[in-house]
Amino acid sequence: MKETSEARSSIDIREMFGKVWQKKRVYYVVWALTVLLSCIYIYSVPRYYVSESKLSPEAGEGAGNTIGGLASQFGLNIGGVENSDAIFPMIYPDLMEDNEFVTGMFNIKVRDVKGEINTTYYEYLSKHQKLPWWTSATLWVKRLFIKRKPVVKSKFDPYALSEFDHNLAMKIRTDIQLNYNDKTEVVTVKTKAQDPLVSKILADSVMGRLQEFIIKYRTNKARIDYEYYKKLVASAKQDYERVRRQYGMTSDANMDVNLKSVELRVADLENDMQLKFNAYSAMCAQLEAAKAKVQEKTPAFTVIKGAEVPVRPAGPKRGMFIFFMLVLVTLFTTCYVLRQDILRIVEIKPRKD
Repeated sequence: MKETSEARSSIDIREMFGKVWQKKRVYYVVWALTVLLSCIYIYSVPRYYVSESKLSPEAGEGAGNTIGGLASQFGLNIGGVENSDAIFPMIYPDLMEDNEFVTGMFNIKVRDVKGEINTTYYEYLSKHQKLPWWTSATLWVKRLFIKRKPVVKSKFDPYALSEFDHNLAMKIRTDIQLNYNDKTEVVTVKTKAQDPLVSKILADSVMGRLQEFIIKYRTNKARIDYEYYKKLVASAKQDYERVRRQYGMTSDANMDVNLKSVELRVADLENDMQLKFNAYSAMCAQLEAAKAKVQEKTPAFTVIKGAEVPVRPAGPKRGMFIFFMLVLVTLFTTCYVLRQDILRIVEIKPRKD
């Protein structure tokens, strides 16, 4: 009985191959249509290029930076360790969620590899993008039936974007990625564009803006102190010069007067001038210290990998797409040809009481 079942199974498999072979013309037609339609689709999708750069920012100050850095290598977070940074490197990628940071890229100057485009990133995304034919047709139809009112531009507000600017910001978030590796402490910037040179320029510009953000954040308190001492120095200098002029005029006007009251007044002015000078000197010393603090707080950066102009497009993978579609339609066609045999194999057997 067992041998009969095995023989029947073997015969069934040979019959299946025979049915498939009998329908080979169907496969030829399906393959030809699949290749044709796949080519029409995939060759209509614009190619894009990807450029990548890597940066290692200097760790922030704090007594526990070394211990915390070692602990992070093992995936640990020591909550009690003091760190002066409120923004940790692992949340730098979250900057792409901020409209101000993203819309700040609108003014990036870009140019294409052929030298035909030299404009801002905003204009590049607005007017110099290749679109699939079906997308262009959809936009054309929308323009026929939807009349858009001209938008009166006032002061630009990154947190009150128009629908068009919002869509551009969302595309930027798709085309530009920031990633942080907590083990190597390396920030990776990956940019995508339809032109290889544009993708390289974007990677460099985003890396520069990220460095500016980190420097601005790390030195914020020191810069506020520096500006504060600048005002104190200017005020102290003004007071000192006022008292000095007053002392000089009083001394010159009473040079030949020997009255005791005049001598006391001149002495008081001289003492006041000395006090003002001492305060001015102290403020100057504080200003220099604050200036040095700004430099001390400014982090250093190590560029591990600079962005390069990609030689080959990153996608879409046309050959792989067509091959995948051929495999897919071959599977579906085979299931259709052998549908009766498949149903017979997977049919539900009656339950035993």
